[in-house]
Amino acid sequence: MGIVFRQGAVSDVPAVMEIIDAAVDRMLREGKRQWDESYPALEHIMEDIKRGVGYVLVDDGRVVAYGAVVLTGEPAYDDIEDGDWLTNGGQYVVVHRLAVAADMHGRGLAKRFLDIACDLAAGRGIGSMRVDTNYDNGRMLRLLEGCGFERCGIVRYEKGERIAFEKLI
Repeated sequence: MGIVFRQGAVSDVPAVMEIIDAAVDRMLREGKRQWDESYPALEHIMEDIKRGVGYVLVDDGRVVAYGAVVLTGEPAYDDIEDGDWLTNGGQYVVVHRLAVAADMHGRGLAKRFLDIACDLAAGRGIGSMRVDTNYDNGRMLRLLEGCGFERCGIVRYEKGERIAFEKLI
């Protein structure tokens, strides 16, 4: 059957939360600050699903990765600091809350998720993808570099600043 990329459903939420909770636990154990006990939470995932932006990778019937693929932009990206986006104006796709099942790390699933999300956006005429991550999220920083994203500057959220990246698709 292989890997399938599809919109998430409410029935996927328990598996998604298992993936998210394991990722949060790992980040906290490693002293990372991007995710914590309050983010991402069940209500964030449910809102993603309700809005139609929650996507899953399914491997032989099992949800193995999750991310929010937002085709309508990100308000925090309006005010980038210490740099500039590669593109000015126009539509872009954003991926938030990307996580892979702990026992599936190292299999290229996060890269595959991003690649498929780029294809989805390109099919809708969108020419770039933007992502942000924390300074201490080494896994995500390496993933973005390996996928051809360019560091563009800093974006700010209520909980702090993040490094902003963009990739032309």
